[in-house]
Amino acid sequence: MKRGFPWGFALSIIVTACGGGAPTPETPRSAPAAPPNNTTPTAASTPAPDPALKIAELGTCALESGERIEDCRIGYRTFGTLDATHSNAILFPTWFTGTTKELQPIIPGKLVDTSRYFLILVDAIGDGVSTSPSNSAKQPRLRFPKFGIGDMVESQKRLLDALGIKKLHAVMGISMGGMQALAWGMRYPDIAPRVVSIVGTPQLTSQDLLLWNAELHALESDVAYKNGEYEGRPTLKTVNDIHWLMLGTPAERSNELSRAAFPAWLEDKEKSTAFDWNDWHRQLEAMMSHDLAKPWSGSLDEAGQHMKAKLLAIVADQDHMVSPIPSQRFAAAAHGELLVLSSPCGHLVPNCEQDKIASAVSKFLATN
Repeated sequence: MKRGFPWGFALSIIVTACGGGAPTPETPRSAPAAPPNNTTPTAASTPAPDPALKIAELGTCALESGERIEDCRIGYRTFGTLDATHSNAILFPTWFTGTTKELQPIIPGKLVDTSRYFLILVDAIGDGVSTSPSNSAKQPRLRFPKFGIGDMVESQKRLLDALGIKKLHAVMGISMGGMQALAWGMRYPDIAPRVVSIVGTPQLTSQDLLLWNAELHALESDVAYKNGEYEGRPTLKTVNDIHWLMLGTPAERSNELSRAAFPAWLEDKEKSTAFDWNDWHRQLEAMMSHDLAKPWSGSLDEAGQHMKAKLLAIVADQDHMVSPIPSQRFAAAAHGELLVLSSPCGHLVPNCEQDKIASAVSKFLATN
């Protein structure tokens, strides 16, 4: 099995052209600024050489913290055809440090049948395509405000407003994308009546928080990071080491990688600078603040009982990056469907169990 798509890890933020159309005519990016946050935004296409990547200009995005993102933009790609009733759309946001470029080869026509559904791949805030510390002119670097998973959802809702879509068929996501999908189901079950979370979670465990804090501390303490004021893309080895350590499992790593091949493999992983480090910083903080059970004093049982959307939770029993336990408890409380995959691939299980996941998703999407 080819394991070329490491969920939750940066690959590249350079976007190339692809197929897919938009449901509504679009205006040039040079159009007047979008209206304030409480009005409907406009959708605008990005210039060549990537006409398939589109940008929704949202103006100002008010955040749950009370801060605001200026010149807020959301990147997206569409595949398939929106039906006459505008009821066959599926929203699929990106994972941690991922962009829609990484989703493009593995979701349309594979995990989602684009002959039946209108698929919208959307770049989450902070991924370097949508508005981020790395591309903000007014709020660059760590002057970019902290945001949360809920803020990602609200920006995506405004994108749907721009596209004239009032109800989705489903929201789906992998890893941090699954966190967004679950948040959609809790916030807007009338808009997102079905939710598919793949190796996502409604709430981080203490082990998950330990991992993400370790990455954040490694990032902040690296002298090359320079408190976010670095030039170019410095190499930060420790952050990459920690991330790759937890993506798989000891069994998977030992079986798939020999001692002789390890030095070259490690050098390749450690030199990765594909994703901007300030974007990494802010998306890490977004995940660390994620807790759908917070209104119920952290109780997943109570939170799950308030989940009105239909739920399919897919987890890996050996996931060392995002614990499967909260999703299992939440799905039980929500009377949702649960698929537990046993595999040494850990958090990378979507690469190893593609057929099982695709079959479960297809059946779930077909339910009334």
